[in-house]
Amino acid sequence: MIAHEANFDGLVGPTHNYSGLSVGNIASATYSHQISNPKSAALQGLNKMKVLANLGLIQGVIAPQMRPDIKMLRRLGFNGSDRCVLQQASQHAPKLLTSCYSASSMWAANAATVSPSADTADKRVHFTVANLASHFHRSIEHQTTSRILAAMFNNDNYFCHHQPLPVSAQLGDEGAANHSRFCHQHGEPGVEMFVFGRYGFDQRQQAPTRYPARQTYEASAAIVRLHQLDPQRVVMAQQNPLLIDQGVFHNDVIAVANQHTLFCHQHAFLDQADVYQQLQQKMGMALSIIEVPNNVISVDDAISSYLFNSQLVTLPNGDVSLVLPQQCQHNPRIWQYIQQLLQTSSDINRVDLFDLNQSMQNGGGPACLRLRVVLTDQEQQAVNPAVLLTDTLFKRLQVWINRHYRDQLVEADLVDPELLHQSQTALDELTQILKLGAVYDFQRV
Repeated sequence: MIAHEANFDGLVGPTHNYSGLSVGNIASATYSHQISNPKSAALQGLNKMKVLANLGLIQGVIAPQMRPDIKMLRRLGFNGSDRCVLQQASQHAPKLLTSCYSASSMWAANAATVSPSADTADKRVHFTVANLASHFHRSIEHQTTSRILAAMFNNDNYFCHHQPLPVSAQLGDEGAANHSRFCHQHGEPGVEMFVFGRYGFDQRQQAPTRYPARQTYEASAAIVRLHQLDPQRVVMAQQNPLLIDQGVFHNDVIAVANQHTLFCHQHAFLDQADVYQQLQQKMGMALSIIEVPNNVISVDDAISSYLFNSQLVTLPNGDVSLVLPQQCQHNPRIWQYIQQLLQTSSDINRVDLFDLNQSMQNGGGPACLRLRVVLTDQEQQAVNPAVLLTDTLFKRLQVWINRHYRDQLVEADLVDPELLHQSQTALDELTQILKLGAVYDFQRV
């Protein structure tokens, strides 16, 4: 069966801000409380989508969450008009206010785990929306994410949507940021690798001690069952807990895969040699491993540059591109390694650089911004066409962003009810542009 991998990028929301909410994410902590630029952030992400679409890739758009989540603030005991709710939260629980203002849904790699029809028993594409249980500001996303994905992939003959796993510490699920798929051709059965940080119920197993391990074994195992995957074509790999404690909060910060290629750091996994052996054995074909030695690229350099938080994509002409943030070019050690890689690797033969500074300063690079979905031609035809990027949609979204987004945002702005109303107006219009229907649940009070 012929199939192609599509990228669905999260559109940066109107309340993009730096509140330092993500424990274990170095960039998020470093840039906490600084001035953000929502308009620039959204245009940077949209530009990446357009360039990849121009290269011949299938590119889609995932709408952001409605922020602030005023209904959640009311659920937490703040009442009165919208203005009163915002003022009360700002005065008595400022962290709850910034959490309910988070624009973190832009990182679509955390939206869900997706298994293509070639891998599932019922031959449908399976989606499990991530519960994002490790952080409050992300755990409030999954209901809206479920509605958005259901509106995008809205044909039960081709797509199967599962409820998020129960929100609990033992079943923490962070989505595709901890999931990779290996194959020869996208339309053929593949091997899916689920990467977890700890065991939810067995405290005797190795785990990080400084920062939380966000993905549990139990959550990954549940998704394998829900997606009706063949266990003989699944690899369960544990993140190196020492790296989590250094700031590798998701697997996609230290490894990226594409078809038969794995590009990763020397210390990405616990028992790394065993992970390689399982992948080789279950694929039944040559697996190309590009392992970057620690004495060439340190973990700190990998985190600051987001070398591995890249997209590794096969273009229609057969070229394989490493999609990188510009920060990689700014680090001499990283850039020298990339130049050597292009000269010596037969698996990666081009690099595409992007200015994603607004996202990077909040802790997310190219890989964070996109959800990968393998689609056959029939399945692609069943996707809501309004969310697939075209020249027309690109121009329309540019106009929409420039009309509705602020140039700058500081935390003091979060108490302004006008920002709430601007966001509601913007996203109400966006649902019409993307033909999503009533995915947002808001009303002005």
